[in-house]
Amino acid sequence: MHIIADLHLHSKYSRATSGNSDLEGLSEWAQTKGIGLLGSADFTHPKWLGELKKKLKDEGEGIFSYKNTKFMLTTEVSNIFYRKDVNKKVHNILFAPSLEVVGQICEGLKKFGKLEEDGRPILNLDIIEMMEILRGISREIYVVPAHAWTPWFGVFGSKSGFDSLEEAFGKYAKDIFALETGLSSDPSMNWMLSALDRITLISNSDCHSPQKLGREANVFELERLTYKAVMDAIKTRKGFLKTYEFYPEEGKYHWDGHRDCKVCLSPPESIKMGDLCPVCKKKLTVGVLHRVAALADRKEGFVPPHSVPFTRLIPLMEIIASVRDAGVGTKGVQEEYFKLVNYFGNEFAALEAPEENLILASDKVLAKAIVKAREGQVYWKPGYDGVFGEMRWEKPKEDPKSQKSLMDF
Repeated sequence: MHIIADLHLHSKYSRATSGNSDLEGLSEWAQTKGIGLLGSADFTHPKWLGELKKKLKDEGEGIFSYKNTKFMLTTEVSNIFYRKDVNKKVHNILFAPSLEVVGQICEGLKKFGKLEEDGRPILNLDIIEMMEILRGISREIYVVPAHAWTPWFGVFGSKSGFDSLEEAFGKYAKDIFALETGLSSDPSMNWMLSALDRITLISNSDCHSPQKLGREANVFELERLTYKAVMDAIKTRKGFLKTYEFYPEEGKYHWDGHRDCKVCLSPPESIKMGDLCPVCKKKLTVGVLHRVAALADRKEGFVPPHSVPFTRLIPLMEIIASVRDAGVGTKGVQEEYFKLVNYFGNEFAALEAPEENLILASDKVLAKAIVKAREGQVYWKPGYDGVFGEMRWEKPKEDPKSQKSLMDF
């Protein structure tokens, strides 16, 4: 069974999330994208959990369905705590095998935060203590650090993270077998840390609206779709074919910068400035590229044995909007998007279709753009300090200050 899975997303009960992020909207867009398995999202929220219990059909062995889309029980929690008088903030994805276990998780965590306030609850709970609580409930609960490099809420984040999984999770580090790379890093960046060789890298959209589903995803080949089969594929990498990756330059925290002053800097530039904004002299937000290089013990380009391959992509709507020089939400872009989706069956099929087939479905200009996007023939103004990167089709004039590779500094 070939299946594309997006296992980290959010429901309408998470802050700053679309009201269409209900089971109907998520299922509909999963079919549009070509995604067969979704994370349930936000199972710690009482109202959302009530909807999951009411509307999901239990298919057995940890898999549920709504219409034609399968679901696994997942959620994200925000752990905010002090460790040795230092404030730490880490987001983690929790995977659960059953609704019964979900109920026990909610019971165990509710004393550390108000679960009803946000689909991604804030827990005043050290992640080591959380691991202890979860291990006491079930050995089939798995914890995966979310968007591991994000400055404020990644386990390795420059603002409030750690330098290693061992430092973060203590004796439970051995139970962490996967981490989520996040939009601002890709597997090749993570491969520069030998300490992560034993860790499987997964990728998910972390979307706050259904249209953003699948901007990152995982591709599995499984004999049967069960909770155990998916988690075993992640743990062992057997049947884990590849991940779909955002271009990390498009991510909101790839380079260093200060959004208020519109300052975006490559790591070498920010180092020269002492990580201070050249305009206001406040501390810069040190981005993912800089942080990876600071912890790396390998050169760029190393590929560990048994690593899961990846394919970079740009969402189809973004490609169409760029080529047609129109907004993503405009009628023309939407019509052309659904024309291609209907022709190929889903968005992923369109993004991977041969150029000659794309020409038949659209025109030579758009077909060429889709091919260029998947082959890496695009250029970026990198994202920084919460600002998404901007894609360009033409190579900009060489900037002598910009880095040639990750390890140039």
